[in-house]
Amino acid sequence: MYSIRSFRLIGFGILLASCAPKEKFPQIVVTNSLNIDRAFETVELTKDFLNIENLSEVRIMDPVTKEPVISQTVDLDGDSIYDKLIFQPKIKANSKNTYTIVPASQIGASDIETYCYSRFVPERTDDYAWENDRVAFRVFGPKAQKMVEDSIKGGTLTSGVDAWLKKVNYPIINKWYKKELETDGSYHEDTGEGLDNFHVGISRGVGGLAVKVDSAFYFSKNFINYRTITTGPIRTSFYLEYENWNAAGQIIKESKIISLDYGSNLSKFEISIDGVEEIAAGLTLHENDGEVNANQKNGWLSYWEPHGDSELGMAILAPVDHFIGVENYITEKRDLSNSYVLLRVENNKVVYYAGFGWKESGQFNSKEEWQSYLNHYSMQINSPLEVAIIN
Repeated sequence: MYSIRSFRLIGFGILLASCAPKEKFPQIVVTNSLNIDRAFETVELTKDFLNIENLSEVRIMDPVTKEPVISQTVDLDGDSIYDKLIFQPKIKANSKNTYTIVPASQIGASDIETYCYSRFVPERTDDYAWENDRVAFRVFGPKAQKMVEDSIKGGTLTSGVDAWLKKVNYPIINKWYKKELETDGSYHEDTGEGLDNFHVGISRGVGGLAVKVDSAFYFSKNFINYRTITTGPIRTSFYLEYENWNAAGQIIKESKIISLDYGSNLSKFEISIDGVEEIAAGLTLHENDGEVNANQKNGWLSYWEPHGDSELGMAILAPVDHFIGVENYITEKRDLSNSYVLLRVENNKVVYYAGFGWKESGQFNSKEEWQSYLNHYSMQINSPLEVAIIN
């Protein structure tokens, strides 16, 4: 038996360094070219790269320890055919590890907990919530929007990203919704696992999208469609679609895939957008009593603020070739003060990462620790692991 608890890992993209040979069960080599240990990164292997039609029939083995490596298969388009096999290696600085693809029957079944989880929540209007072992988030759907527009109490109108401040490594989404909706308790109160005391309103929350026209920022309303792509020990991901919206006369078509990997404080946002050449991704400034810091060289924006009896760090991080700059928008209007990263759109696509670290969780004790984490994260997404197949 083995446990996901021994892995503290983050997901990023990878560089596939060779074409797959014509063998059913190849070996792969994962190379770390950086002068840092890599422990927080998801490697993605496609069926075409491996030249294996049915990825559900294979697993990954460490040939040195002869132990299986925790992996997850992903069906990207809902056609019941797995498109990717993902796993999370640990690789020392400037070194490489070899792994063997083996028949699933050689390893057998094993119970692995789903730490990376997401779902639509119709019992609480129509939230979509997601989490891993470190953080949790939610966004809001069309019913919640219509309630606001019809002046019905309990609705929410925002495309901002809400944060749930958890301080345990096990899943809490279902537990907290049940607590809120079926008991006398509330997820707004901390009884040992954390709480929802993050105000999003119409702000951008933690990574909500906007479009800047002249000196003003515009954004969509709630999502109108969703599709869960995957949940599992390594990753959860899902698709969101928005009704076309108007940014000062520019009609914007927007959809996105959001994913969150085990061990990461940052969700990955893969945006598909028509109508603009640049977007802005924002962080709410709440009471404007925190500290905004940016590192353009490493492609991140951070906001560290007092939060209740603790402190909270939020961040947006992007590949440096998409990072244009940072702009603070300060206003007296409620929830509209945000700090923005301006990002370049290429071929109607843009990628960024957004998330938070709560001091109360014990993950980060200071602004300096949070920013060190962002610098390390930046190094990895800008120099992804290289993956090759060997004969």
